[in-house]
Amino acid sequence: MESEAPRNKSGFPFLTVILTIILTLVVAGAAAYLLGYLGRKPKGAMAGMKASANKPAASAQPAAGKGKILYWRAPMNPMEIYHHPGKSAMGMDLVPVYANEASSGAKITISPVIEQDTGIRTAVVKEGPLAHTIRAYGRVAYDETRITRINPKYSGWIEKLYVDYTGQAVQKGDPLFDIYSPDLITAQQDDLAAYRNYRRDPSRANGQTLRSVRRRLRYYDVSDAEIRAIEKRGAVLHSLTIRSPFSGVVVKKMAFEGHYIKAGTAVYEIVDLSHVWVNAHIYEYELTQVKKGMPVEITLPYLPGKRFQGKIDFIYPYLQQRTRDVVARIDVANPDLELKPNMYADVYIRTSVGQQGIQIPNEAVIRTGLRNLVFLALPDHSFAAQQVTLGMPLDNGMIQILKGLTPGETVVSSGEFLLDSESNLREAVQKMMKPQKSGQMPAMKPASGKAGQPADFFKDMQGGGAQRKK
Repeated sequence: MESEAPRNKSGFPFLTVILTIILTLVVAGAAAYLLGYLGRKPKGAMAGMKASANKPAASAQPAAGKGKILYWRAPMNPMEIYHHPGKSAMGMDLVPVYANEASSGAKITISPVIEQDTGIRTAVVKEGPLAHTIRAYGRVAYDETRITRINPKYSGWIEKLYVDYTGQAVQKGDPLFDIYSPDLITAQQDDLAAYRNYRRDPSRANGQTLRSVRRRLRYYDVSDAEIRAIEKRGAVLHSLTIRSPFSGVVVKKMAFEGHYIKAGTAVYEIVDLSHVWVNAHIYEYELTQVKKGMPVEITLPYLPGKRFQGKIDFIYPYLQQRTRDVVARIDVANPDLELKPNMYADVYIRTSVGQQGIQIPNEAVIRTGLRNLVFLALPDHSFAAQQVTLGMPLDNGMIQILKGLTPGETVVSSGEFLLDSESNLREAVQKMMKPQKSGQMPAMKPASGKAGQPADFFKDMQGGGAQRKK
């Protein structure tokens, strides 16, 4: 009886086997479910669709007139590409890429929301007056045609000075200094003798002699009034008064009382400052725009708000050796003597007066070094790159367009560098993605992120797991 007891308990091993089988099936089912969830999903059921469950995904149907949709990409990263619509890694709606857009590589389509977020601004291409102002620096100088030097034609001693410091203003006919000269004494004596002879005998010969002697005094810069005063007085003047030939300001003085001067020595330098020159320095690339007779405005730092008007009356035919620029001479009226020689001034030269042309904001142009590009804003919120030929820069931040645009078109004036980067990246992606057949989309792996998971990666994991299981 004791030997049969274990046989009655033989049901327990059988029950254990049954429970083990059930538990194994449960674990296997759970593992199968888990592996099926992580494995490759059916077509159209990528993770990107799950990310867009709360928000309807973009339609996979092509828009009218757009052509076939080749693939979907992230709006902020052209390298993030998907087979199906959904959300990008940044949580933004994917953008479809059509066949006609991918073939050109120059057209970019973005949503109005992204356009607003990126701060893209546009401007209308217009035709109008080409207002261009060249700004240059200038220096006030003497009008060389209004400079005179007082240098007697005879030697002598200065006995008295009437103008004894530089900067003093003189009028025409004002006395400058008295000079004693033996040559003048001799000339006066000859004049008195000829005058007396002519008074006694007004013959033709005596008249010619008198005129000859008077002419000699005039050569010595003795005025006719002083000659008549000498003849009327009938006595030689010990010293003669030298007077200013015209009005101006004394800028140089080499005269001193008691000083002996030789014939031809410069005693005074007088300049008429009622008109001055402003020498504006023009760079070489601006020379073609500067012409004689152009109107000019001049401002001075110490007189803010006041503008002086003038015209270019001469352009020097050579460059300045040190500054490598050309000097344009401007004649400016200076009745109040506010323009003082050697002052620096700001010069504004108005060019292109009366000319018309096409113009856009200067900031709308992308300069690559080899070409100049702008982005056209199309009505369907897309943008296309356009090569243009530039003209002269204009006032108010505008630039002239010689070729490439027509009035009425719309260009991107702010944010064009983002579009240029987008266009370049798209072109690079298209060059790397070589289709195997014409019109066939190459096999692409979705980028990592919320919109999709790289299924091949998990397939490899499954394969590795299977091998490990074996």
